[in-house]
Amino acid sequence: MGTIGKTTTAALFLCLLLFPIVFSTPNDRLVRIGLKKRKIDRNNRMAAHLESKEGKASEAFLRKYRLHGNLGESEDIDIVALKNYMDAQYFGEIGIGTPTQNFTVIFDTGSSNLWVPSSKCYFSIACYFHPKYKSSRSRTYKANGKPADIQYGTGAISGFFSEDHVTVGDLVVKHQEFIEATKESSLTFLIAKFDGILGLGFKEISVGNAVPVWYNMVNQGLVNEPVFSFWLNRNPEDDVGGEVVFGGMDPKHYKGEHTYVPVKQKGYWQFDMGDVLIGDQTTGLCASGCSAIVDSGTSLLTGPTAVIAQVNHAIGATGVVSQECKTVVSEYGEMIIDLLLSKDQPLKVCSQIGLCSFDGTRDVSMGIESVVNENAGKASGNVHDAMCSVCEMAVIWVQSQLKQNQTQERILDYVNELCDRLPSPMGESVVDCNSLSAMPSVAFTIGGKILELTPEQYILKVGDGELAQCISGFGALDVPPPRGPLWILGDVFMGKFHTVFDYGNMQIGFAEAT
Repeated sequence: MGTIGKTTTAALFLCLLLFPIVFSTPNDRLVRIGLKKRKIDRNNRMAAHLESKEGKASEAFLRKYRLHGNLGESEDIDIVALKNYMDAQYFGEIGIGTPTQNFTVIFDTGSSNLWVPSSKCYFSIACYFHPKYKSSRSRTYKANGKPADIQYGTGAISGFFSEDHVTVGDLVVKHQEFIEATKESSLTFLIAKFDGILGLGFKEISVGNAVPVWYNMVNQGLVNEPVFSFWLNRNPEDDVGGEVVFGGMDPKHYKGEHTYVPVKQKGYWQFDMGDVLIGDQTTGLCASGCSAIVDSGTSLLTGPTAVIAQVNHAIGATGVVSQECKTVVSEYGEMIIDLLLSKDQPLKVCSQIGLCSFDGTRDVSMGIESVVNENAGKASGNVHDAMCSVCEMAVIWVQSQLKQNQTQERILDYVNELCDRLPSPMGESVVDCNSLSAMPSVAFTIGGKILELTPEQYILKVGDGELAQCISGFGALDVPPPRGPLWILGDVFMGKFHTVFDYGNMQIGFAEAT
């Protein structure tokens, strides 16, 4: 308890210090919001583990979450995304009301609502460690009162909608609908360095159908172009955390030309991505295409467990041993190889050996979230589903080895090794900090170009000196068809590539950051 108390006090103190510099220049009409960053530390990871033990975050920090709108919609909006706010590193300041009341927020491209703690939050401890919005002190406040509820994998916030002016940089967005949070039911929010979240996603995923702040910036003519961009500084020694620019982009933060891809569908900033390479070897799963989401609200980079296990194997990361995985390899490994060699359709292999059901129109694991969930004891307990999910991964792994003309013995050994590399129930995989130079690059095919991450760019360092620990920047998240397979490109990716969100042309651009 003493450690938690010290952590909470430090978090409050740092929140008061981490006020970013906001500036703009009249000649380019770009509004720049300076970002502050913090390192991932052991205290944050401890809080995540405590929540897991309490059952509040049983699916750890890599999970499917749902946005529940109790405002009269016909059904819940099912949103699949990674929300690791525990490890989110980049924060900026906004103001709400007249005169302004300041709040530190995450600028999050993976959600669409703005929320901050309310002065009417009486029974949540977290609210007492962050600034609270006081409507009685604002001349421009307008009551709304609609209830709102957002459920995350690591907690929830609930409250009600209000309306007021929102100041972002030197822009004043008038009559902005936002959520006053009256309940924050998570240790995550208690020790967080941020007060709230400002969503930069599309209105289609906005709780309560509230018009996002970015939409109102454009509709009220506050920006020169309907474009915003992110530069995230990954230099741990630099005090400048990064910059989000509204109305365009800053050429000093990137080099070369941006590679643009069209937005696949409104909701997330989602696009089609090609093959994923480890070194110069294909992982196989996305050779015919995968979907990807750019999400500034998370620190990691997540993808299908089958591919993440291959990445973890290649970089020597250690996780937990999956007994289901070992069992499938032992009992069905040779049969899987034989069926694939006989040119059977890969999607039907697991149904042919009796581990999955298949209706001929979709993948076999529509209801399965993740093998890691099964291992952590968080899934439904259906052993058949667990074996089916493992079998599907084994098929992908065997395919990748068959393409390299490996022997049966080598294939089975390789698949068994991958079983050992499945991420742990807390989503973490650890690597040797002294072996970065021997690790391969990991690359993504986007817009016909190969965008590469080096080990120094995808490994997260926790702590300093002899106590330092290196964490794989890759996490597992399985999204079933038709939404998946799906990749979430968080700060690990955006730190390497300056990212442009072109709302006017419905496209996303990537260029090497400087």
